[in-house]
Amino acid sequence: MYTNALIHEKSPYLRQHAHNPVNWLPWGEVAFQKARQEDKPIFLSVGYSTCHWCHVMAHESFENPEIAEILNREFVPVKIDREERPDVDRIYMLFVQASTGSGGWPMSVWLTPDLKPFFGGTYFPPYSRYGRPGFKELLEHLAHAWKRERERVLSSSTNVLSQLRAFTESAVPSAGTDPDWSLFESAFWYFRRNFDTRWGGFGEAPKFPRPSVFHYLNAYFARTQNKEALEMIEKTLAAMAAGGIHDHIGGGFHRYSVDERWFVPHFEKMLYDQAQLLAAYADAYQITADVRFQKTTHDIAAYLLRDLGDPQGGFYSAEDADSPDPDNPAHHAEGAFYLWRKAEIDQLLGPHSHLFCCRYGVREEGNVEQDPHGEFAGKNILFEAMSEEEAALHVNLPVEQAREALELAKSKLFEARSKRPRPHLDNKILTSWNSLAISGLVHAYLVLDERQYLQRAEQAASFLLHHMYDAQSGELLRRFCEGEAAIPGFLDDYAFFAAALLDIFEANFEPQYLQLAVQLVRRMCELFEDDQSGGFFSSRQDANDLLLRMKDDYDGAEPSGNSVATDVLLRLAYITGDNTFRATAERSFRAMAEKIRMQPGIAPQMLVALSRLLVEPEQTVVRCRAVDAKVEGILRERRKSAQLNSVVFALTDEAAAQLANVSPFLAGLERKGNITIYECRNFTCELPKVVD
Repeated sequence: MYTNALIHEKSPYLRQHAHNPVNWLPWGEVAFQKARQEDKPIFLSVGYSTCHWCHVMAHESFENPEIAEILNREFVPVKIDREERPDVDRIYMLFVQASTGSGGWPMSVWLTPDLKPFFGGTYFPPYSRYGRPGFKELLEHLAHAWKRERERVLSSSTNVLSQLRAFTESAVPSAGTDPDWSLFESAFWYFRRNFDTRWGGFGEAPKFPRPSVFHYLNAYFARTQNKEALEMIEKTLAAMAAGGIHDHIGGGFHRYSVDERWFVPHFEKMLYDQAQLLAAYADAYQITADVRFQKTTHDIAAYLLRDLGDPQGGFYSAEDADSPDPDNPAHHAEGAFYLWRKAEIDQLLGPHSHLFCCRYGVREEGNVEQDPHGEFAGKNILFEAMSEEEAALHVNLPVEQAREALELAKSKLFEARSKRPRPHLDNKILTSWNSLAISGLVHAYLVLDERQYLQRAEQAASFLLHHMYDAQSGELLRRFCEGEAAIPGFLDDYAFFAAALLDIFEANFEPQYLQLAVQLVRRMCELFEDDQSGGFFSSRQDANDLLLRMKDDYDGAEPSGNSVATDVLLRLAYITGDNTFRATAERSFRAMAEKIRMQPGIAPQMLVALSRLLVEPEQTVVRCRAVDAKVEGILRERRKSAQLNSVVFALTDEAAAQLANVSPFLAGLERKGNITIYECRNFTCELPKVVD
């Protein structure tokens, strides 16, 4: 069996390629030095362990000895896990998108020994087909160009770098770019134009969850009471929950839908999707009181805690789309773990099979009509074809009896499915994604009052603080896997974790979480802030393996580090009274304002933060001897009427004393009697209300 240098890595993705005949090296100085010494270009392959097309290219090309021989002879092959090194991925993805018009993974880029890109793309078949150049022929062509047309290749790479640098350099904000309500409101009309009124979601297939859009529409609805904003949220979340993108047996959501109606998913499950959708569905339930959203929130949390939870307290990154095909165990097929034949359901459920099949759209011949590759022949993707009431009527059962039968049926299918070979689990623990999970769990706790969610969030925070954070230096690491914490944190690690700590503080009122959030944000500003133009770079200034520093400003599958950093700065300003936090946030807004005016849909999470800036903060502080049942009742009532820019929390005498250095404003609010309620706007409080 072949073994290469990736065998020593911790990343599950890199380890997947450790037995390729390709002489892979991890990204780093060893690879760079080899390229310089041997005067060879670098072939950079970027992906992640649950990426379907990464698996395909690996099997077709990287396990092919003939192709491996060319790679090893003509290039220095390098592998990167994009989830470990998003900074490197972002630079070369920008190049691929600019040069080809599209991007994705696996990403394939050819670099000069000094790391300048000169050719790139995504998936390449091993030999020419589908109108795409074959990987083998492409390798031979590029090797010939490097040897025979070196000056042209080098000139091209230098020109590419100049263009990338020009694109990413921050312009000094021009006059008239101060953010205002018109900037906040412009994105609503963008999303309204792109809203799919029939199926929900935005744009055409494929459709991805983008939770930051829901958060923005919530903020827009809170400001304007425009019911169209709420309708877009409700329709999209309801359609997603009913569709095949939702795992109706085991809970949670798949990565995206390949069609417009959320039916056929790409089956991988990502931690960041579960984390953000947990908050989105909790928000929807809080606003609408629709029990469907409450059930879906619990459902996501159940999957997250059961299948992605690490016993030490953190959360794993993802589950793969592929798993062994029951019809051919030697072959891995997408969705194999989740698909059902009707005969199997009939055998498991007996007399209740018809009810279940009506409810979830199961057919004898399979229910996937558009199946160009024949992957789903005779198989069914479960989706809500009928409501519980419609299915009960169809089989002539009382609704409550049908509902109980359906729950029992799902438990039987869950038990049967658990005996199948599971998809590959990416067991690395990422600080940024775990922080999103913490925030999602806290959000669900505050809405649903499920204390286990808060406790699990506290455990995850404790894990990160113990394994990923150095309290003396203030340094945060990005990745933990198999006992090793490594890779200096990026902007999103600092920003997301600070936001998560602040979320916990606003839920359990323990001062150390606020103190830690303040420390993290100050260190974040030291490492990543652009002092000249405002905003934040994604990587540190001392990174010596990057062509350039970039600013991530797109709120996509995850919110951008800039958006979350700006928001958490404002939140801290409104709790601590420290105006340096607000001033830094305002510089960030001014740096982004003109770009958002030109592309209103680019940064919905930044616009949530903007709405926080434009409204005076409100604070409700319950000073008390102890956070007892009476205080918790007061907090629940106040939270129901709280606006986006409001904070509601309780402080005991001990907690207030501990916050004297961090928040003199909070520490100065005195308790009179057993319970004293302060209602404050922009740090000016009404006469306190004493509750005995």
